[in-house]
Amino acid sequence: WIVALSIAFGSLMATIDSSIVNVAIPHIRGSVGATVEEITWVSTAYIVAMVIVMPMTGLLGALFGQKRLYIASLVLFVVGSMLCGIARSLPTLVFYRILQGFGAGSLQPSQQAIMRQTFPVEEQGMAMAVFSMVIMVGPAIGPTLGGWITDNFSWPWIFYINVPVGVVGTFMTWK
Repeated sequence: WIVALSIAFGSLMATIDSSIVNVAIPHIRGSVGATVEEITWVSTAYIVAMVIVMPMTGLLGALFGQKRLYIASLVLFVVGSMLCGIARSLPTLVFYRILQGFGAGSLQPSQQAIMRQTFPVEEQGMAMAVFSMVIMVGPAIGPTLGGWITDNFSWPWIFYINVPVGVVGTFMTWK
């Protein structure tokens, strides 16, 4: 169960990030000087990058190992998050969201594979239920968390918040 807890960090952050940005869009739009049509790329780029990587996760996991793939994806996601926070133009923010999405795209599938390999057959149902709860919580709390962070700090902090959580998740998974 420690394995399940350690790999839950990445999937929780990835699912939160799919919705946390949406409430900060007006603030980001004003900061980077984008039109309503242009700013949608901040959300779209992340989702498209995730969807591109997901089907390749099985092959990448077989080539490099599920744990290595998960850690590399988590590191890419955290670095992408940091870069999104420092971005001050729309093109750079969209590019960094693509990097973040590439990292996020492998987190969920590799987490499922790790849990299937870790848990005995009789406990896999419970493990997948816990995984499903983590996946469901992210989009549910993302908008509320994003609004609170944006109102009390500033929009870059919706990305910076991933850094300490990602570092803890990476360390726990590595150990």
